[in-house]
Amino acid sequence: MTAKTPGNVFIISAASGTGKTTLVSRLLSAHADVRVSVSHTTRAPREGERHGEHYYFVGTAEFEDMIDGGGFLEHANVFGNYYGTSMSGLKALQHQGFDVILEIDVQGAAQVRRALPEAVSIFILPPSFAVLAERLRGRGTDTAEVIETRLRQARGEIEQSLLFDYIVVNRDLPAAEAELSAIIRAQRQTQARQKNFIEALLSEKF
Repeated sequence: MTAKTPGNVFIISAASGTGKTTLVSRLLSAHADVRVSVSHTTRAPREGERHGEHYYFVGTAEFEDMIDGGGFLEHANVFGNYYGTSMSGLKALQHQGFDVILEIDVQGAAQVRRALPEAVSIFILPPSFAVLAERLRGRGTDTAEVIETRLRQARGEIEQSLLFDYIVVNRDLPAAEAELSAIIRAQRQTQARQKNFIEALLSEKF
């Protein structure tokens, strides 16, 4: 019997307002064999958020115990709250055969690339800064000053895109989703991913 090949790990990063969360949601709806790794955080749940679905909400002491025990693939302190990707949670999904998406920022992506060099990294770009600014304004949730800060931050994040394996420009959602799906499908067909099948095929007698 051919052993199940563990799933791939895909890092997906983008500047705020690029459409990353929407694209990942569409991917999950279209691919039953893809999962998002649910992060741990010490911040309080927001309205509508559920433990184990959106985040694992834990206390600071528990989070720091996990750090000390090497329980996180990557973690960061953002505005006084911890966020992290559980190593055991990621491995459990992989061993079930799921491809796993890590929807994380560029700092977390750098940590994952060091820890898991086999992970495939994808950066989603806006078609222009003008479009990005329009999308941020269209949210209607931020002041002009906050939007200006986010745009400056976006430039620094976009500079990091040169370190990623793939670039997807989100000009429109269906096209960007198709490109992300193509990357996922292509990664499943690499020689390394098909090694178990090749070995099983060569073991057949004729």
